[in-house]
Amino acid sequence: MDFGKTFRRWASYRKTVRELSVLDDRELNDLGITRGDIQPLAREHAERI
Repeated sequence: MDFGKTFRRWASYRKTVRELSVLDDRELNDLGITRGDIQPLAREHAERI
C-alpha cells in the first residue's frame, strides 16, 4: 500500500473530524447530521481520496 495515500487519507479523516466536532448540536442539525455521524462521515470522505 502506498504510504503517501494512507497518510493523506488519515489526515483528511482527522481534519474532517476536527472541523465537525467544533460545531454545536444546532449547527450539526442544520447540516442534517448528529455527533454520532461524524466519524462515519469522516471515514467515508477519507476513502474517496
